[in-house]
Amino acid sequence: MSTDTLQPSTGTNRTAVHKTAILAIILVSYFMLILDNSIIFTGLPTIQRSMHFTQTGLTWVQDAYTLTFGGALLLGARAGDIIGRRRMFIIGLVLFTLASGLVGASPAGWWMIAARALQGIGSAIVAPTALSLITSTFEAGRERARAVALYSAVAGIGASLGMVVGGVLADLVSWRAGFYLNLPIGVLMLILGSRYLVETKRAPGRFDIVGAVTATAGMGALIFGVIESSTRGWGSPVTITAIALGVVLLAVLVMNEWKAEQPIMPLRLFRSRTRSSAYAIRFLYLGAMMGFFFFTTQFLQEVFGWSPLQAGLGFLPMSVVNFAVAIAVPRLLRRVPAAWVLLAGVVLTGIGMWWLAQVQAESTYLASVALPMIIIGAGQGLAFAPLTSFGIHGATSTDAGAASGLVNTAHQLGSSLGLAVLVAISTATAAGTGAAAVVARTGSALTAATCLLVLGAISSALLTIRQSATDER
Repeated sequence: MSTDTLQPSTGTNRTAVHKTAILAIILVSYFMLILDNSIIFTGLPTIQRSMHFTQTGLTWVQDAYTLTFGGALLLGARAGDIIGRRRMFIIGLVLFTLASGLVGASPAGWWMIAARALQGIGSAIVAPTALSLITSTFEAGRERARAVALYSAVAGIGASLGMVVGGVLADLVSWRAGFYLNLPIGVLMLILGSRYLVETKRAPGRFDIVGAVTATAGMGALIFGVIESSTRGWGSPVTITAIALGVVLLAVLVMNEWKAEQPIMPLRLFRSRTRSSAYAIRFLYLGAMMGFFFFTTQFLQEVFGWSPLQAGLGFLPMSVVNFAVAIAVPRLLRRVPAAWVLLAGVVLTGIGMWWLAQVQAESTYLASVALPMIIIGAGQGLAFAPLTSFGIHGATSTDAGAASGLVNTAHQLGSSLGLAVLVAISTATAAGTGAAAVVARTGSALTAATCLLVLGAISSALLTIRQSATDER
């Protein structure tokens, strides 16, 4: 990537934008966020024992992060537009890095969950401003497409590689080491970001506070209700009240966005079937993938009896294939329509997920785990780049931040709500902590994840048909 010169839009005395440095800062920072989102999985059994978490409480270790990440993303994206994307990117990195140290130092479960929530807020600022910085730094066309593809590759590679890194650190050092690892990386990115990132032109306006509050509280209540259903039951007053409150708040959000002068979630973004389909597919896809990571790592440790190190290395085939495919995707997209690449990725992931759902206690790792993981890794490597491109497709410069926010919102809320649903389904299938119960829960959860991917594949097929019809005109 060249270090072409651009004129900063704010009149700053910086005379050049170093594109290579900017892209590196964005990719490393985003990689740290995504890595952290999955690095915890291989340490979950150890965390559960050391922190005395119930199965539901253990779910909140992940959901506290993904909920605040997803819930605050729209506000983070809008803040970047109004306050400045460089400034908000730096603020987000400070919060994330500080929270990482607090998670690593957690003396009790409540502390850990609170620190994970703070991490999510930092991520909610960094992720959309990072994607917005890409759209403002790189010109539309091949240059931006390559940068977006690399950004998307980080999402898949970071998630799968996090399993390996988390397993190695949890076994050889401690599950806390994965969070302390963020401290030197975060500090380095803050130093480089302060030097190389150029502030973007600020958009006049004010924050849509009502939209931000109803979006975060609505999804929080909805996810809380789904999680609580695993222990209280779907007929519980707590479950029903939480879900009903979530639905009402989300309805208020939509009504507010129709009337707001400067909405945090411009509803006009959903007029594009391409963008709407991308958000829906990403939501379904991430729900399935988060269940895959959550349940597979527990299966490897609780049923196969593997250590965190072995379980982490067990994801290596997926990580290698994911990396190879993701790196090849920018070249592939120059030859094959993006919609077809996306469809192939979702279908492959669904095939691998269904195969893995058949795993039993007496299964072999190679035939029943490694081979399905390879297929899932290939599918993930194909899917993320076109999903991201379609999510910001055709968005104006005014809506670039909001579109970036919606891409990441679908990503994180799909992860959070999808995991909550899959945990509820698995818990209803089998209770207890024995190997037989873990096998049953894993099978039911991954089968449900396959159903999510089938819905995603149908949506991808419809998107492919529409894109093909458009190309023929």
